Amino acid sequence: MDDRRKSTEPEIDPEFTALPLRDLADAALAQAKALGAQHADFRAERLRGQHIGLSDGTPQTLFDADDAGLAVRVIVDGTWGFASTVDLTTDAAAQAARQAVEVAKVAAVMNTEPIELAPEPGYGDVTWVSAYQIDPFTVSVADKVALLAEWSTTLLRHDAVSHVDASLQQVRECKFYADGATTATQQRVRLSAAVTAVAVTDDGRFDTMRTLAPPAGRGYEYLTGTGWDFDAELAELPELLAAKLMAPSVQAGRYDLVIGPSNLWLTIHESIGHATELDRALGYEAAYAGTSFATPDKLGSLKYGSSVMHVTGDRTAEHGLATIGYDDEGVAGQSWDLISGGVLTGFQLDRRMAQHCGFGRSNGCAFSDGPDHIPLQRMANVSLRPAPGGPSTDDLISRVEDGIYILGDKSWSIDMQRYNFQFTGQRFFKIKGGKLAGQLRDVAYQATTTDFWGSMEAVGGPQTYVLGGAFNCGKGQPGQVAPVSHGCPAALLRGIRILNTVEEGQ
Repeated sequence: MDDRRKSTEPEIDPEFTALPLRDLADAALAQAKALGAQHADFRAERLRGQHIGLSDGTPQTLFDADDAGLAVRVIVDGTWGFASTVDLTTDAAAQAARQAVEVAKVAAVMNTEPIELAPEPGYGDVTWVSAYQIDPFTVSVADKVALLAEWSTTLLRHDAVSHVDASLQQVRECKFYADGATTATQQRVRLSAAVTAVAVTDDGRFDTMRTLAPPAGRGYEYLTGTGWDFDAELAELPELLAAKLMAPSVQAGRYDLVIGPSNLWLTIHESIGHATELDRALGYEAAYAGTSFATPDKLGSLKYGSSVMHVTGDRTAEHGLATIGYDDEGVAGQSWDLISGGVLTGFQLDRRMAQHCGFGRSNGCAFSDGPDHIPLQRMANVSLRPAPGGPSTDDLISRVEDGIYILGDKSWSIDMQRYNFQFTGQRFFKIKGGKLAGQLRDVAYQATTTDFWGSMEAVGGPQTYVLGGAFNCGKGQPGQVAPVSHGCPAALLRGIRILNTVEEGQ
């Protein structure tokens, strides 16, 4: 058994492990081998999802999903084949294998690039469970609604708050993978809670402010005091919203910026995370959100940012949304450098891309969002590393004479090569003489990827580091969504172009 699973972690959903998973895999793999497949792998999955939404403390949305199925992927004469079914029987598993082989044979006439996979050691029979304490699906809906209603009522008591939207999204993902060398049984739990306060004045002014709590690979304990301090954040939200409503509009120009992790994670996602996906950089992913300026010929030479920039890809970060024990190709989770000293030094890989470009081994970036989809190369937890012993956020702010401190993500735009972009945020504070001097409105920052990261003068220490992220990173045709986290410290950037979003008509 895999000794990476701590004994204190919850057990995998017994309804999932009660399924004849090994018999299903044996039937599928034996059938694929008998039909001449050079490679075959099997997945069985059960995905439980729940979304709860309240408006002004009143339940508006309750959505439950519970999906299960199996999938077989093969390589026959250098061509992919794939099939899936919701029928969890050995006959259906064998039939899926036959269909996958037939798909590969039909597709072979159009295939101009034989598929080869980078080697990966076999791990035998392994089990892995993500780091959480309380499975949110063991908590009643009534208790969850009561918590969201309590948060909403607390905000609505304040004169500045006109309306409140509160939501809770939860997923429990169970997977069984087998390829003849590795048999992996895994469970991941993740959740995301958000509260948005809305202010509407008698004279027609309007604004919103959302909590900064990131989604996390954690359980229900995240909401109740041992994870994020929601009570403290909600207590300060009304006054922050009231001040934002009265704040002056920003003067467009160039400013020094101190950007908090609650905003910077999204810039990392769009300008680094997607740009260092190797399939995108090679042009295989041009149809959904474009390619990448960071092409393989620039590996080891592209000056992505300043010398303080160290970015890793990581499938092992505790509570990361993209953290796994083994990916959907049986590759063990690992961590590696993408950018070191400001220079592009790595890419995100699955087994096909790793072999195709001579990288030797995949770094575990294959993922499928359900049994009816083939695994794609998907994003790891891509994170900007803090400086050991580095400065606090207040220290970074003290270095700025005239600038802006930015918190929270909102809207964004980036071109099809992940190069020209602009981002807004939730909260903006003017910095004057090294101190915060009230809020601003209507702020967006604009740059090219290399200019932006090249302007980064300093990153904060580990005490400023937060793991942000999202449930819904999109990719592929048919489209798939994947959860991913991006950690980062606070960062100081010099001379970034600031737009006034009202003047720009946004």
